[in-house]
Amino acid sequence: MADKVRVGVVGAGALANRVHYPSLAAMPDVELVAACDLVESKAASAAKSFGAGKAYTDYRAMLDEAKLDAVYVLMPPYHLFDVTMDVMARGLHVFIEKPPAVTTFQAEMLGEAAARHGVLSMVGFNRRFIPLHRLVRERLEKQGPISHCVSVFYKNSPDVAYYRGAIDYLHCDAIHAVDMLRWMGGDVESVASVTHSLGWTHENGCHAVARFASGGTGVLMTDWVTGTRLHTFEMHGRGFSAFLNPDVEARVYDAQAPQGETISTFAAAGSEEFHVYYGFFGESRHFIDCVKSGQQPETHFAEAAKSMKLVDQLYAAAI
Repeated sequence: MADKVRVGVVGAGALANRVHYPSLAAMPDVELVAACDLVESKAASAAKSFGAGKAYTDYRAMLDEAKLDAVYVLMPPYHLFDVTMDVMARGLHVFIEKPPAVTTFQAEMLGEAAARHGVLSMVGFNRRFIPLHRLVRERLEKQGPISHCVSVFYKNSPDVAYYRGAIDYLHCDAIHAVDMLRWMGGDVESVASVTHSLGWTHENGCHAVARFASGGTGVLMTDWVTGTRLHTFEMHGRGFSAFLNPDVEARVYDAQAPQGETISTFAAAGSEEFHVYYGFFGESRHFIDCVKSGQQPETHFAEAAKSMKLVDQLYAAAI
């Protein structure tokens, strides 16, 4: 492959402009070849702001005309499937935002298509790539396996009809907490859950206990009927405990720091830029590195489908 990975981006919405375009534009080994959006002014603005070579309103035209190595598809989940399938059918590597699909079946079909076309794929589960999280997990694993972990995601959005009801809250947004539970503890062997639908017609809360294949235990707490947004994690192992709030800091306890050590989110990332300290730059860096090396990314489609499937199991296992 050439020194630079040639990338086209489908989607120029608020999140794309806040975190994905800046991440790609900051990488000297990436060439932003094209930006595409149905709204012409958005595509033109992104192309101008981040140095993309050309703006498109038709992604098929972009795929036909631009010489690309990889494509970012940054769209709502109910629009993702066909576009992503078209990209992979051209033999192009592909990055998409979470959730990878509306249903687990769709996510699995994307994984099968990626394997069939021989392309690399990645889903943007950015929490895995938050520098603070990776630093703490690396320190814990030097002392042994995780014995138990906790993944918490609270919001004040009780009537949570994402995209006018196209997808439920667990598959769409709280899947961040579900995926982090798997990232911390590994594959889930069994699970029991309690769900609620407080003040709404469908589930807007789920609490669960999981047994990992490793023998460890995981606790999941998601609730959209709370007083504020809170997204925190815990990792515990033999002689080690860490309490993490990626918006602020981690508090770590081990033999070297029995009184506790505070690690700030900014210090771990070496930056106060949101797209850097909250893992968006890291996930794109990982994807580009994988494209250059030919190695499958950590959150490839088949891996992401496992987090979607765990959400299905959480609903099915409700007591």
